[in-house]
Order: sequence, then structure tokens, then C-alpha cells
Amino acid sequence: MNAALIFILLLLLMLTGMPISISLGLTVLVFFTTMTTVPIEAVAMKLFTGIEKFEIMAIPFFILAGNFLTHGGVARRMINFATSMVGHWHGGLALGGVLACALFAAVSGSSPATVVAIGSIVLPAMVRQGYPKAFGAGVITTSGALGILIPPSIVMVMYSVTTNTSVGQLFMAGVIPGLLLAFLLGLTTWVIARKNNYPRMQKASWRERWVAFRKSVWGLMLIVVVMGGIYSGKFTPTEAAAMAAVYAFVIAVFVYKDLKLAQVGKVLLDSASLSAMLLYIITNAMLFSFLMTHENIPQAMAAWITGQGLGVVTFLLVVNLILLAAGNFMEPSSIVLIFAPILFPVAMKLGIDPIHFGILIVVNMEIGMCHPPVGLNLYVASGITKMGISELTVAVLPWLMTMLGFLMLITYLPQISLWLPNLIYN
Repeated sequence: MNAALIFILLLLLMLTGMPISISLGLTVLVFFTTMTTVPIEAVAMKLFTGIEKFEIMAIPFFILAGNFLTHGGVARRMINFATSMVGHWHGGLALGGVLACALFAAVSGSSPATVVAIGSIVLPAMVRQGYPKAFGAGVITTSGALGILIPPSIVMVMYSVTTNTSVGQLFMAGVIPGLLLAFLLGLTTWVIARKNNYPRMQKASWRERWVAFRKSVWGLMLIVVVMGGIYSGKFTPTEAAAMAAVYAFVIAVFVYKDLKLAQVGKVLLDSASLSAMLLYIITNAMLFSFLMTHENIPQAMAAWITGQGLGVVTFLLVVNLILLAAGNFMEPSSIVLIFAPILFPVAMKLGIDPIHFGILIVVNMEIGMCHPPVGLNLYVASGITKMGISELTVAVLPWLMTMLGFLMLITYLPQISLWLPNLIYN
């Protein structure tokens, strides 16, 4: 009964148009003050202790690193390198966009940032080369979602904080699924381009490829700094995020010199604004998780599901349906912070690996970013292409179908996610 009241209250507050973070906080306050004897001081204490986790510091650092890279000319150099490698195939510039999104995802940790950085350069170039605008928008909108699957990933950090799972293992677990999804999105792009005989670029010589690589190598080295540091044990993921922010600042301002010192203040301010918004959501989500635990809702749900005799296969299918449905009206960070504390105990009771479950959730979040009505990537791509959301929704369908097929693969073949972290950490 209490669980129903909590979710009805949350839904009513969200339907008023209230931000998700405030809806979560108000739900907790109203419930605790009217239906329990929990002192309000305990709620205030939870506000502070909820974000007293070292791992959370990785979020503002990764956001800052991503902003330095977006403004620092790194994306343009990655695109040049990517197109030199695959531009001579059918749909070469589009394939270059997919590869560039995968590379930029490995240094930014953010999906919308990847769409902005790569899309704002590749999409106008594709239109000039004679590609249909809808094709280009479909490619970049979905490939940009790689930003939260290929590590480092802000969404993975949030899952880790919520479930006390290793961030380092999650990052390693995202590598192979991220590369596999990039390949499948590229394959879909190539098939459509070949069928419609879209333009190909002149094949670059190995010398031209070397020059393009040399110009982009400073940005690509950030992948080595982050993943190499975590893998070797030199850094924790949070320390790697701090190193990434410092490194991104140095290459943007002093190496590539595309970002002037006078512009650094604005980048810092934008990063602080986005970080504050995410940390506020996390704080209220932690309160909501505290309420769930206090009312024994996750434990009751786990007991009910196991009592119904639902096996792993059925449970994972239900999880996918819940998360895909939630993606229709919430953005990824809110979904992870609300649903992970509820679904995670059930998954553990059924013997599902916490790392595999995390990757499953992240892939669902990727898909949610590419379909309406709340798909962030659609709105970012709409701003770049000046296309309507309904038009973009149709444009992304072939790649969205590919992503749904990939989700089924990840759901029922956990070895794809677990092979690399098991190899490294065991």
C-alpha cells in the first residue's frame, strides 16, 4: 500500500511539470512528515551523507574534461582521422562520423556532448556532400549515444554510487559492448549507404592517415591516461577523472590552442552549472532510495518476484521493458538513480552479476536517449539540423532497431560484458 502511495505521489508531482529532482525530494518529505514517525533531522542528515562518496567527485571532473575537449578542437581532429581511415567506403563521411563518435565517447563520458562535438562538424559536411539530412541526423543521433557506454561514462558512475559496484570494473565491462555497438551502427550505416549509393570519399594514402593520426594523437592519448591509469592501478576512477580534466585543459589551451585563456572561465562556469544540476538530482535520488529502503520496498519486490517463480530470463525481459518505458518520460541519470536501488536487490537475489546488470541498464539508457518524447540526443540533433522531433524520430529508426537487437544480445549473453573485467580483475 505504501509503495503505491509513494509512486502515485511521485507521478502526480512529475505530471505538474516539476523537475524530477524536486519531485523526488518533495515525495520523500511529504511521505516522511505525514505517514511515518521518522524525525525530519534524519532526512536532513541523509541529504548530506547521501553524496559523501568519493566516486561522485568523478562526475564534475568528467563533465569538465568533456567541455574542454568540446571547445578545444579535439573533435575536429578526431573526425579527420576517422574519415581518413574509412571515408573511401560507401557512406564514408557517415562511417567517419560513427568512428569519431566512438573515439570522442572514449574521452568525454557524455552522450549529448558527443552529439554536439561530432554532429556540429559532420552533419553540415554530409549535407554539402549530397547526403540526405535525415540520414546524417540518424547516424549521429544514435552514434552519439556511445558516449555513455564506452568508458569513461557518467551514467556508469551514477550506477556505481547507487549500488556500491566497482566503477573500474564497470568501465572495463563497457569496452567490448561499446566497440561492438559502434561496429553494428557502422554496419547499418554502410548497408543503407551502399543500397542508396551515397557518396564515397577519395581513399586517403597511408601518409595522409599518419598525418591525421599525429594531429589527433593528443586527444586520443586521453583514452590511455584514463583507462591505462585505472587498469594499471595508478589511479582510482575519480583520480583518473581529475587527471582527464587537467590533461584536457592543457591540450585545449596550450597544445592545440583552440581554446583561449579568456574562454576558460565560461567553460568552468558551464561545467559547474551542469555538475550542480546532476549532484542535486543525485542528492534527492539518494533520499528517495532511503525512503524505499525504510519501507522495505526493494526487499518486498524481490520476495514477490521470486515467489512468482520468475526466472532470470523473464526478469531481465521485464527490466528491459520497465527501463525502455521509463525512457519515454525521464532522462538517464534520473532513471538510474530511481530504478537501480529497486531492481538491483532483485537481480542479486536471482544471482545476476552486478556488472552485467549495470551494462544492461546503461544500454537501455542509450536507447532512451534516441527516442521521443524525452530523448536528449534527439533534441540536441534537432538544434543542429533544424529538423522537427517527429522527423528525427523516423530518421533514427534503422539504427534504433539495431540498438534494440544489440540490447537483446547484451541481456542474454553476459560474457560480452564480463569477459574483459573478469580477465583483468581476476
